[in-house]
Amino acid sequence: MKFSDLGLSDELSRAVADLGYTSPTPIQEKSIPIVLMGRDILGSAQTGTGKTASFTLPMIDILASGRAKARLPRSLILAPTRELAAQVADSFEKFSSYHKLSMALLIGGVSFTEQNAALSKGVDVLIATPGRLLDHFERGKVLLNDVKILVIDEADRMLDMGFIPDVERIASLLPRMRQTLFFSATLSDDIQKLGAKFVMNPKVIEVAPPAATADTVAQHLIWTDVKKKRQILRDILRHEAVKNAVIFCNRKRDIAELIKSLTRHGFSAVALHGDMTQSARLEALQRFKDGEVPLMIASDVAARGLDIVGLSHVFNFDVPSHAEDYVHRIGRTGRAGKSGRAFTIAASKDDIKYIGFIEKLIGKPVPQITVVDGKVVESGAKSTASKPAMNDGQDVAKSDDSQSSETNAPAQEAGEKSPSKGRGRGRNAKKAAEKPAESDAATE
Repeated sequence: MKFSDLGLSDELSRAVADLGYTSPTPIQEKSIPIVLMGRDILGSAQTGTGKTASFTLPMIDILASGRAKARLPRSLILAPTRELAAQVADSFEKFSSYHKLSMALLIGGVSFTEQNAALSKGVDVLIATPGRLLDHFERGKVLLNDVKILVIDEADRMLDMGFIPDVERIASLLPRMRQTLFFSATLSDDIQKLGAKFVMNPKVIEVAPPAATADTVAQHLIWTDVKKKRQILRDILRHEAVKNAVIFCNRKRDIAELIKSLTRHGFSAVALHGDMTQSARLEALQRFKDGEVPLMIASDVAARGLDIVGLSHVFNFDVPSHAEDYVHRIGRTGRAGKSGRAFTIAASKDDIKYIGFIEKLIGKPVPQITVVDGKVVESGAKSTASKPAMNDGQDVAKSDDSQSSETNAPAQEAGEKSPSKGRGRGRNAKKAAEKPAESDAATE
């Protein structure tokens, strides 16, 4: 099947062909005709399946007729993170090369003045994170009563990050008669109940089973001691033919420590996490995309929405505490039919539990490997019940990177801060341990 067979205009089909795409993916094949019909969608697709194009392409054709008015966007796309919003904006720019459509991107870390200027001219497509959009609305810089199409992207992530109240408020400001496209990585019962608040008589589209991992990604698990994690990572980086890789840490403060360690051993890397300014994040991401730096050390803020062409590897330096995050992390590689490799380094007692959750979610064990004399040796698929004995790192000697807090990692959950000294230390540590994994809520 060709894109032109889906009912897209000749101009749009030509723009898609110019970008080298020949056939639609399953989510695009199923969604595009429905969107062109004007129906609501409740959709789920595995990460890396071309979901963004499944709504951006038909929206371009729908919006081709008509004209935007000042401060009155004609369509609205809500995304949970700056990176995902920027990715959607990039997609629109590429696909609309033969259309004269205006667009504005409202995300945190960027000047209000520039965003206000774009809004005042009138935009056909408004792409925003919920917090920044409400900031503009409360300042009277944007009106939402002319929005004809609403897209809620990565709804499950919105729920995890606590943005749903903002999304509900935004939806209440829109016309009741509109087309709503609601997309999530999974369509659990909770997500479907949530979606019912926004869509009317939707077409339900699922193209992959919940929490499936792509067959194009070869998964590997290695058990080690906490003090050896960095050495294991370096050994794998040297042994593997790593063209470029994203290395995930659970905590932002560990990212800087890992970059220092890798730099001392001759590797080049950049950071990407929620505490960075938007300009710094964009600069780091561009250096990585351009191939100037082969390694990007990231928090889960980068796990969704990033489309790095030809990413060869993903490393979980820390096992994610939420099994769903594992699926989204390794989904950065093996995209668009290309092969990729994902390595997870497990070392603490908590990791035993987390790996169990992951394997239950994906429905299969993650094949184990070992590193012998600096070389990777395949060990085959084993369950976590047969993991090797290991030291959890709380009573080991310091390693060559001993100035870091790595040896204390097993006592700290994802997102936890170091406990305060003095009075209330135990209480503060307990509160910190209950903090969720990093979100962009505070920096949006």
